[in-house]
Amino acid sequence: MSTTTTRSYTHEYARSMEHPEEFWLEASALIEWDHAPTRALDDSAAPITRWFPDGTLNVSANALDRWVAAGRGDQVALAYDSAMTGSKRSFTYAELLHEVSLFAGVLRANGVAKGDRVAIYLPMTPEAVIAMLACARIGAVHSVIFGGFAANELAVRIQDAEPTVIVTSSGGLEPGRSVEYLPIIERALAMIVGDRSVTDAATSSISVITEDELSVETVIVRNREAVAGSAREFDGHVGVRWVDWEDELAKAEPVGPVELAATDPLYILYTSGTTGTPKGVVRDNGGYAVALAWSMANIYDVHAGDVMWTASDVGWVVGHSYIVYGPLLAGATTVLYEGKPIGTPDAGAFWRMVEEYRVKVLFSAPTAIRAIRREDPGLEHLRRYDTSSLEALFLAGERLDTETYHWINDALHCPVVDHWWQTETGWAIAANPRGIEPLPVKPGSPTVPVPGYRVAIVDGKGNPVKTGKEGNIVLELPLPPGSLPTLWGGDEKYISSYLTAFPGHYATGDSGYLDDDGYVYVMGRTDDVINVAGHRLSTGGLEEALNHHPAIAEVAVIGVKDELKGQRAAGFVTLKHGTTIDHDVLVKELVALVRETVGPVAAFRDVTVLERLPKTRSGKILRKTMRQIADGEPYKVPATIEDPTVLTALEAALRG
Repeated sequence: MSTTTTRSYTHEYARSMEHPEEFWLEASALIEWDHAPTRALDDSAAPITRWFPDGTLNVSANALDRWVAAGRGDQVALAYDSAMTGSKRSFTYAELLHEVSLFAGVLRANGVAKGDRVAIYLPMTPEAVIAMLACARIGAVHSVIFGGFAANELAVRIQDAEPTVIVTSSGGLEPGRSVEYLPIIERALAMIVGDRSVTDAATSSISVITEDELSVETVIVRNREAVAGSAREFDGHVGVRWVDWEDELAKAEPVGPVELAATDPLYILYTSGTTGTPKGVVRDNGGYAVALAWSMANIYDVHAGDVMWTASDVGWVVGHSYIVYGPLLAGATTVLYEGKPIGTPDAGAFWRMVEEYRVKVLFSAPTAIRAIRREDPGLEHLRRYDTSSLEALFLAGERLDTETYHWINDALHCPVVDHWWQTETGWAIAANPRGIEPLPVKPGSPTVPVPGYRVAIVDGKGNPVKTGKEGNIVLELPLPPGSLPTLWGGDEKYISSYLTAFPGHYATGDSGYLDDDGYVYVMGRTDDVINVAGHRLSTGGLEEALNHHPAIAEVAVIGVKDELKGQRAAGFVTLKHGTTIDHDVLVKELVALVRETVGPVAAFRDVTVLERLPKTRSGKILRKTMRQIADGEPYKVPATIEDPTVLTALEAALRG
């Protein structure tokens, strides 16, 4: 049931801006502390700041132990559903606490101590959640790496974080295929130690070291029946112990939570799509726990006993915040899904999950909804299931175009809530705060700044721009709790990456504007703004126009080189399932839409129809890579790409 509140968004936001110390100390009461903080913010080393500097706690204990002690031990904490294998399993809070305590004992028995790093390279199985919470329990810093990342990308992250232990599985499952993880890990370690049999080891992003200098001492392997491979096959390779998960559990002793400073690091998460040395976003213990607990109640309106399903992956920030930590800190039930929105087995997968687990809040990405729309434009599958438990659908990760918003909002009986945030912030920058005061929806906007975030729009020189005019979106410092305090490797890298371009502000790298009501509009990345004959055009605005065509399922617009105009806009579209339309007719109608909504200044005329758009596994369209291909430039296949063959198809379409 939703909470009854007399608070208003305007009041809460103003309080967070005018009295941040009071606001966040009050919010810190949502967490159980070993020693409660008496101060909210330490800004003595500004622009570097730390939250709750004198507080101590354990996030794993807050996620598990506190609820068992409060009598909620028999409530389901984690519900696992694998559409890939057909297997399902539920863990009560008491059962999950036992599993986490035991695996914390495994880590400790393998030499992991407070401050040590543990790399987690696992598929969407319960072991991923267990390993993360076990690290938090003993003060180890986990670095979750998306299962299936290529060896080179894995090696770069291992070298940067220097984990002593890698926790992995024999492999992951994708529709129609399996991905063996152990050979990838072996290859990554071989690259680091300069094994000459690894032909692509000579890469500028890896500094070759000796086996004695390798940080990794142990690889813990959880076998899956569906994927070949075991620790025994690799034990001793590059001087590393490879041990079996079950064997280690059998001899482990459970471990209790250790007391940690709020400012101690909880995890490192590398930003997707990085090249060269990746940026490792650091998340602290105390600020993150407070921000997530506050957001669960005030943004998502999810409380103890509710069911939240975040259809993402633990390898992404959304998975960290709202599959693992957020729901458990709130005493809710979290759902872990190994599958896709379509094809496992059909476009009704999401609605089946909502019915089966009585999901109150579903959190997904716009790309997942667009995929469902493409396969099932009439939502025939939705009518097969009882989704009456659903009170809100939250979307984030990519801009939610108004056409997709209206399509799904008209079909569901509950609100569809767009919200905007980043890996670096860890939780929403702008959202519709359903737990405080649900605000009127404006399609195309993620609504208003969340309490704690002061959003501004500036030009390239850092000067404020007029309301309604597009510019660089920046966040005034200090950032609120939960946001990154620094990058792994030092404050200087953090300052130069985010805090230098606009002094006193964090540069989001996104462009957009604020309207007269203070609503935020995020139009795209700043490097997605294109310059056509001196006119700066937002790709987001052009995509919005194209999405209104009834045949279009998905669209991406990029700026490509043009000798006369400098750049010209090029559109790439996919069609809804079963739709046929003459290409020349489609182009003519799309050009007319752009002229009508954006104007002739866009000079839009290039349209390419694709079977699929190139995307990351989190659903973000790879516009930069598309632009490089269209301009004939060399490009690197991003480590996060969902299917590399889509790039080959794009090249062929452009040549054709």
